[in-house]
Amino acid sequence: MTAPATAAPASDEPLVDSGRRVFAVEIGALQSLQARLDDSFAQACRLLLACRGRVVCTGMGKSGHVARKIAATFASTGTPAFFMHPGEASHGDLGMVADGDVVLALSNSGEAEEILTIVPVLKRQGNDLIAMTGRPGSSLARLAQVHLDAGVEEEACPLGLAPTSSTTAALVLGDALAVSLLEARGFTAEDFARSHPAGALGRRLLLHITDVMHTGDAVPRVGPDATLSATLLEMSRKRLGMTAVVDADNRLLGVFTAFDDAQVDVRRTAVGTLMGRTPKTIGAHQLAVEAAHLMEEHQISALVVVDDQRRVVGALNIHDLLRARVV
Repeated sequence: MTAPATAAPASDEPLVDSGRRVFAVEIGALQSLQARLDDSFAQACRLLLACRGRVVCTGMGKSGHVARKIAATFASTGTPAFFMHPGEASHGDLGMVADGDVVLALSNSGEAEEILTIVPVLKRQGNDLIAMTGRPGSSLARLAQVHLDAGVEEEACPLGLAPTSSTTAALVLGDALAVSLLEARGFTAEDFARSHPAGALGRRLLLHITDVMHTGDAVPRVGPDATLSATLLEMSRKRLGMTAVVDADNRLLGVFTAFDDAQVDVRRTAVGTLMGRTPKTIGAHQLAVEAAHLMEEHQISALVVVDDQRRVVGALNIHDLLRARVV
């Protein structure tokens, strides 16, 4: 049924006041939840830390949406987890739950029929059960090894019907679990990046010079006796804005980028007389973000990549880093 049309408020103030009231109610709910956090939270953390399998997060309705988000947060912070719909669980999806898994079940009332239906099966299989409800005396709370009280005094919804404060409380409680587990495991930024390879942090922490550098014939290089005209032609072909100057063993002697002396005879002058003899270089196994830092610090736009013997193995410029979204 379509809701009846109502006139918009004459001013913006009632709308802003409603928004502020929601903030106040939900902040109050979180403060109350924080004050009630007790040993049961630590027990839940210990169960999850001892989990030999994965954390199976489940819930119906809005609690299900929160459970899905908690599972995603767990998975990205070092606690393998997935979401299981409790309604589908009774029709075959329980097969996803293995013996060593721990189940985190969310239900504000603690009486969600779909969850209570599968609890006996989980118990028989030996899965530990953590319940997150708003009613410590509920059926689900009594059946769980650990109960986390996510109860709130009032919903932010003025009708007291739409889950608002209660879902916020459950969401924050899930975040608290994930972060506590993260810290207990010593989970690092590098660990986080490994599960977020497409994100900005992943690119910064995981992408190496070898992933972005030019190699082989794509690397501009000339000998020290090459004329400026031959050098400029090599730079034009390779399009990196510079060229390495190497000896007969491919060891780096210097780098040439440009010259501004109009009196120089480009057909006779050897590049070895004009090259920079102390160029900035980088190793192939260093991080791409280190190349970006080096370029920024020294206000250069390209780097030669060398091995431990200063042999040239590659080259890159700022455009390569931009394409890789490192900068």
